[in-house]
Amino acid sequence: MKAFTFQAPPNILFEAGASKKLAELVAGYAAKRVLLVTDKGVRNAGLTKNAEAGLIAGGCELTIFEDVEADPPSHIIERAVALCRDKDIELVASIGGGSALDTAKLVAYLAKTPDRLEDIYGVGLAKGERLPLLLVPTTAGTGSEVTPIAIVTTPTTEKKGVVAPRLLPDWAILDPELTLGLPAHVTAATGIDAMVHAIEAYTSKHRKNPMSDQLARQALALLSANVRTVCADGSNLEARSQMLLGSMLAGMAFANSPVAAVHALAYPIGALFHVPHGLSNALVLTQVLRFNLPEAEGLYAELAPIVDPKSQGMNVSQRARLFVDAIAAICRDCNVPASLADVGIARGDLKKLAEDAMKQTRLLVNNPRELSFDDALAIYTEAFGNRAAA
Repeated sequence: MKAFTFQAPPNILFEAGASKKLAELVAGYAAKRVLLVTDKGVRNAGLTKNAEAGLIAGGCELTIFEDVEADPPSHIIERAVALCRDKDIELVASIGGGSALDTAKLVAYLAKTPDRLEDIYGVGLAKGERLPLLLVPTTAGTGSEVTPIAIVTTPTTEKKGVVAPRLLPDWAILDPELTLGLPAHVTAATGIDAMVHAIEAYTSKHRKNPMSDQLARQALALLSANVRTVCADGSNLEARSQMLLGSMLAGMAFANSPVAAVHALAYPIGALFHVPHGLSNALVLTQVLRFNLPEAEGLYAELAPIVDPKSQGMNVSQRARLFVDAIAAICRDCNVPASLADVGIARGDLKKLAEDAMKQTRLLVNNPRELSFDDALAIYTEAFGNRAAA
């Protein structure tokens, strides 16, 4: 058997109402000066209210950083690091979507070390210590609460990643009640993002392993079975719970078997046009899956029965194509915008998107089929049209 390494957070709490236990977990670190990283939307929705009250009641000196932005720009992270140092923070917690959690990871690390953000872009360069870190997701999508990855938008609008075991939190705290208020369009985009994590982890060219495979399959089963339900009925707590669990399992899968071309092509869409990350993935997902068919056919065929039982009894090629069609149907049924044009991208922008996508070498090396600039441009051109016709 091929050797592999698998890494995950040491502690995971999954429970409806789990966010109310944040103060109890913080108390275990004897930390009094706590930084809570979130964004204004999450805080204004009241999702941090119970945690804030519990921390204050527990005697913590609580500092709130609520200026997180989507696809966090480097200057926002640096501002939060400065606040953390100024307040002599002893522990960092975060309640929010992937952008807030990614920000918190980097703040906990950079506030404890002399490293600069620009020095740790890449894989394995963050090797110092960090402050205790507790993460609470409010979306079922990024899986950031269980990954050693943080994505940053640089001053040149390029998305770069910091990937290092030091970014894994001490606690991932999953409370499905926090996801009940998500609008349908956010639910769809984040749910499809999590499905992409599972699919790309299962088909990753490098570091694919038996544990990531099992996690990816289970994640895809949970997500594909529940995403239509939560988009239609966001108050269904059981379906929300299944989605949050699926998102976490997919996060653990791709943390150890990295994502590939879907993400590489999605990043420039988010960075240049401020399209939410999950939606950026959905806009190129079907096209990338079809592009990968010559090399990933066998693996797609293995995943097909998970999303469409009708694939049983078909040959490999038929199952693989049915798998791609089933994923496209989920996107349609969840009312994801059908094309790049629907999110304000013009045909003249496609070349720039392709140029920026080719910079995502960290991701492209994991794709099952080698992808060139011309391939990227062709995929964007296809995605510029109607998904239903793809």
